[in-house]
Amino acid sequence: MMRLPQVEPLPKIPPRISIYEVGPRDGLQNEDAVLPVEVKAEFIRRLVACGLTTVEITSFVHPKWVPQLADAEQLVDLVYDDPKVRMPVLVPNERGLDRALDKGIRDIAIFASATETFARRNLNRSFEEQFDMFEPVVTRARDAGMRVRGYLSMCFGDPWEGAVPIAQVVRAGVRLTDLGCTELSLGDTIGVATPGHVVRLVQELIDVGLVAEQLSGHFHDTYGQALSNTLAAMRSGISTFDSSAGGLGGCPYAESATGNLATEDLVWQLHGMGIDTGVDLDKLVETSVWMAEQLGRPPVSRVVNALS
Repeated sequence: MMRLPQVEPLPKIPPRISIYEVGPRDGLQNEDAVLPVEVKAEFIRRLVACGLTTVEITSFVHPKWVPQLADAEQLVDLVYDDPKVRMPVLVPNERGLDRALDKGIRDIAIFASATETFARRNLNRSFEEQFDMFEPVVTRARDAGMRVRGYLSMCFGDPWEGAVPIAQVVRAGVRLTDLGCTELSLGDTIGVATPGHVVRLVQELIDVGLVAEQLSGHFHDTYGQALSNTLAAMRSGISTFDSSAGGLGGCPYAESATGNLATEDLVWQLHGMGIDTGVDLDKLVETSVWMAEQLGRPPVSRVVNALS
């Protein structure tokens, strides 16, 4: 068995790619099982030991909405101690920001929608009202010296509205960056994007003044397109990608959404193009197999299944 791909560089790819690991937050929030906080802490420690330098660890959301993450403060106390590793926390509103500030968090994310229906279902706000809700969150966070990532969901399709006009996604992305978001994650929440769609959206965002370095890709594999869409985004200049160890995760508010792009699948592709991620792939596979055992189900990552 080959445990490493043959290396053949690909032209027009950024020389350095950053992996934004979302398994502990976006992955575990969509699992039926509620894991003990000690298991979550061990998961995060193992991910960091694999060489991942950005790991989104939890969300300061009300336990009523995401009971899987009800132990957010306890988890932060257990793992938030390495200044060399980015450990962002998702905050849904000002109350969530207050909790993050109380814990000394340096890096937060907010979660917005490119569509009206999802904004109402997920945030209980209209498309326009969501920006009013986020404005004080972003302003206060930036004033406190925090980095603020803006997740933009439903960028490529919405299960209730269908196709989403690219101009509407661009408008939402510009609103988030104008509020002060330092990074914009383009979410294919239900996994319907294709490479041409990705290239067009990235280009239109660049045409209105955003730069590729501000953008990240967040692709789901519902239709088996996550890796091809990631490659298309790389060739458009994007150099940060969200992924989830073992392919954990999805979206609890979008029934058709399957797992995120698996971190192992992304690392295999990057290593094959000669891009050094700093990630120990064998260790990462071991970590995902271990987490799958905790959850009582097999990992969905193709690379994990091939190498384990």
